[in-house]
Amino acid sequence: MSDTQQAPENASIQTFLTELASAAPTPGGGGAAAISGAMGAALVSMVCNLTIGKKKYVEVEAELKEVLAKSEGLRVVLTGMIGEDVQAFDAVMGAYGLPKATDDEKAARAEKIQAALKTACDVPLACCRACRAVIDLAAITADKGNLNVVSDAGVAVLSAYAGLRSAALNVYVNAKGLEDRDFADERLKELEDLLAGAGALTEKVYEVVKTKVN
Repeated sequence: MSDTQQAPENASIQTFLTELASAAPTPGGGGAAAISGAMGAALVSMVCNLTIGKKKYVEVEAELKEVLAKSEGLRVVLTGMIGEDVQAFDAVMGAYGLPKATDDEKAARAEKIQAALKTACDVPLACCRACRAVIDLAAITADKGNLNVVSDAGVAVLSAYAGLRSAALNVYVNAKGLEDRDFADERLKELEDLLAGAGALTEKVYEVVKTKVN
């Protein structure tokens, strides 16, 4: 296969990365954060799928079936957030581009900007919630999943943590521009709650996996 040819299964990935690398503002960091979380969820599902049905792991099968259902749901949600992030960004840029020649236009523009910024805060915050949930699921698979693929549970938790912290940056930057400080502070408080302990848990899972593969 030549360098310019792409296998069908890689085509969509290559398209996304090409768009990500371009001068276009979207997709950007928000989409990349969602992809990181989705990859983490997918890897959690992989570990579950390679554990469920194995005689050696029959005692944890019921629990991992529940984990699998959750991780697949999160994968769908996080994948959908790529488009949601683009829409949120476009709405903000569109609001800033509204006319402002008169007082009425300025007032309408300011209102649209604030509404768009609220959405642009809530979209990455939802991504943070989902990524934090993936981290918790990865911890379970690292502890109880098939030892032959436990390294994938480690990659899962790292991917989800990267998604969480990356999406958090978009919450911070959009919250900064909000005039409704009660709204902003409420979102920032939830964000800090999501971040709290996530790093320590990620490192704990990583060390568990590292111990098992060594």
